[in-house]
Amino acid sequence: MRKTSAVLASLSLAVLALTGCTATASDGVAACDRGGNDKILNVADVSGDLGSVPDVDVFGPVKTDKTSFADVTVGDGLALGSDFQPVVLDIAFYGGDSGKALYQSEFNGDQSRVHSIDYWAQRSAGLADVLECATGGSRVLAVLTPEDFGAQNVQAFGLDKGENIVAVIDVLDVMPAKASGALQFNDARGLPSVVRAPDGTPGIIIPDVPAPTEIVTQTLIKGDGPKVKEGDIVVSNIMGVGWDDKTVTTSSWGKDASVSVAAEQLVGATVGSQLLVVFPAAESAPATAIVVDILGAVTAPTQ
Repeated sequence: MRKTSAVLASLSLAVLALTGCTATASDGVAACDRGGNDKILNVADVSGDLGSVPDVDVFGPVKTDKTSFADVTVGDGLALGSDFQPVVLDIAFYGGDSGKALYQSEFNGDQSRVHSIDYWAQRSAGLADVLECATGGSRVLAVLTPEDFGAQNVQAFGLDKGENIVAVIDVLDVMPAKASGALQFNDARGLPSVVRAPDGTPGIIIPDVPAPTEIVTQTLIKGDGPKVKEGDIVVSNIMGVGWDDKTVTTSSWGKDASVSVAAEQLVGATVGSQLLVVFPAAESAPATAIVVDILGAVTAPTQ
């Protein structure tokens, strides 16, 4: 692998395209209302701590022709206002007639299991509505129709025809959609300038001068989150532009979340920050300017 490609891979990470809501909050997600149906709380008794395997007693048979949800507890974290916003959750499914446990995720406290609404909706379409606007720290009780659960899932779990599915979802953490914090002054002579769309998507303007001959790192926005440590798992958005041809070489904006061990250039930066990193040409790899929004950092899980 070329050296620059390896660097891009180490920085390559996460997320985010806004949905079609009408307003945008300062954290880069669309403003929206949670909604829900409190009658759903009557279909099952759910107990246990958030993040631990719940004790669920389904009062079956549960019958509905529409996927619905209600929040058992409402967390005070960020809201999921984007289909690609990073989220860490645990989920358990139960048969609506039998009450039998069908599936449980890890429930092991691993905060590096970062996905998105889009990721979960690809596996069960009804989860898109269930998760929209949910806040970090919430526990959600939902009933999914077989159609919204997915025909492949109904078949895989051997559910009876027409049987609904009860889901318990613990939203452990919701991360912001873009960097936010104090803009920083930099001497930008000879370096790219950066503009930003309302949703945070950066544009990188390369100057008509030769690229630096050494790696340059500048903090454009300083976030107020914790510092990234060596070995941390970092969630971020990136945008990369070739210095010579001034074309986009890589971008994670509007894509699903991914995670990676922190690259050297990110160690010591604070969560919420935006960095500009310029890599000089090396061997056959051209010079590249990369803008990184650091959305989250967690300690890597022990093996």
